[in-house]
Amino acid sequence: MKLYTHPGASSLSVHILLREAGLPFDLEVVNVSAKTRSDGSDYRGVAPRGMVPLLELDDGTSLTENMVIAQYVCDRAGRHDLMPEAGSMARYRVMEWQSFVAAELHKGYIPLRWTLPPEAMAFARERLFKRLAIADAALDGRRYLTGDTFTAADAYLFVIAGWAYYFQFEVAKLPQIERFLAEVSRRPTVQAALAAEGNGLVVIPQP
Repeated sequence: MKLYTHPGASSLSVHILLREAGLPFDLEVVNVSAKTRSDGSDYRGVAPRGMVPLLELDDGTSLTENMVIAQYVCDRAGRHDLMPEAGSMARYRVMEWQSFVAAELHKGYIPLRWTLPPEAMAFARERLFKRLAIADAALDGRRYLTGDTFTAADAYLFVIAGWAYYFQFEVAKLPQIERFLAEVSRRPTVQAALAAEGNGLVVIPQP
């Protein structure tokens, strides 16, 4: 398998899961903004949509979309800790949080890169902060989003919540997310993934 990723993009969560699962894979870091591969060629020759993550499978086919690849990786490795067994309520809870991170958090950052009137920017930031606060509240009394076990949803949250520092949110007002980011950042798989591709927008302040 081969994973195409961009430093600190949402694809980092898949990168982390591949390392957690212990599956062999090759890695290519691409420039999604310029649509170029590491050799300078057009990334769209491999990924027509020009986005990451893209996982090239051993048979030459490929998979896209974060949550789909996450399920594939965990199922292929038989890692029911990362993605519980199909049909179980535990799996639906992990998928529920993956969907929340994708729809309410990940996409919430998009307007922050636009040139908006101050009132509109303030609204976008306030809306996203409130969504981050929902995740913060869910982590109160829990080590991870669904309990004491690190899952695919936590890998995704680590990346997307880790962008909050870059965009200068007051993460100190989200103490559970702050604690979560610090703890997950110490996982060997996370450190290895960041070292291999770079942090990008993911900022983990030093204690």
